[in-house]
Amino acid sequence: MKIGMTLPVTEPGWNREVLVQWVQRIERGPFASLAAGERIAFPTPDLVALLAACAALTERVRLVTTVSVATIHDPVLLAKQWATVDMISGGRLTLGLGSGGREEDYRAVGADLRHRRMAVLAERVATMRRVWAGETVVDGLLRPVEPFPVQVGGPRLLAGAQGPRSMRSAADWADGITGMTMAASAREAAGVLDMARTAWKQAGRAEPPLLNLASWFALGEPAAARAQLRKHLRRYFNWFPDEEAEQMAESCGFAGTGVEMEAFLQALADLGTDEFVFIPTSIDPHEVDRVAEVVASFSGGATGGR
Repeated sequence: MKIGMTLPVTEPGWNREVLVQWVQRIERGPFASLAAGERIAFPTPDLVALLAACAALTERVRLVTTVSVATIHDPVLLAKQWATVDMISGGRLTLGLGSGGREEDYRAVGADLRHRRMAVLAERVATMRRVWAGETVVDGLLRPVEPFPVQVGGPRLLAGAQGPRSMRSAADWADGITGMTMAASAREAAGVLDMARTAWKQAGRAEPPLLNLASWFALGEPAAARAQLRKHLRRYFNWFPDEEAEQMAESCGFAGTGVEMEAFLQALADLGTDEFVFIPTSIDPHEVDRVAEVVASFSGGATGGR
């Protein structure tokens, strides 16, 4: 099982120094990927600009979106932007794509809320793939939209899918899933992975899906770690009613010691997870070093997989 690390993009206090410290630590650590997700009405940096910077600052790790909300963007422009990142990175981009869970992000950019559907996402993906193949997808163009991705046919595409309906839709176009175990639970993760495998089988896909999962974490003495998680998630879940957000902040994510984290990783590896991506709940770059120690001793390792 591969292991990745997400940049703490939803934490306040971002600047160039924070970015460079996090990226350098992830690049030199035992991590297979560096990940980031997209929000609009939040402190989160622009996702395309952020990963372009990360592409220039790294040589080794894959760059992963978890997720890019494709349905709030023009698909031709988005195809060009991600092809550019793939070019800058030398072909190290993996795209997790979704339709997003927050209406405010649609409103912020004037996107149509009716596009927040997996069917629309599938249409956007088809357009992006045509752009990457060199087709002139818009009448009147004198030449294709370039640059083309370094990876032939474009980056691998993962669907931000969690439930049975979204899994069934994703099986028609994605190479796999970028899913969540909200409670950092092996039992919950098993259900997500089984849904994906079933959807791919029912769709008649010859290759099994890539199975990527993520969850929030705070590493340390359990009570202090839970307090860190609670503070982060209470702010992050700002689109939920207060009572619901509080309940989720109390129950979501991993809060525990290095020994407990290693056991959790082993349980995910035993389930057949291809990659697990940590989502930090602190902007302190030393978080990377602390997790790196656990990952380095993890018997499943940070390499291998597909």
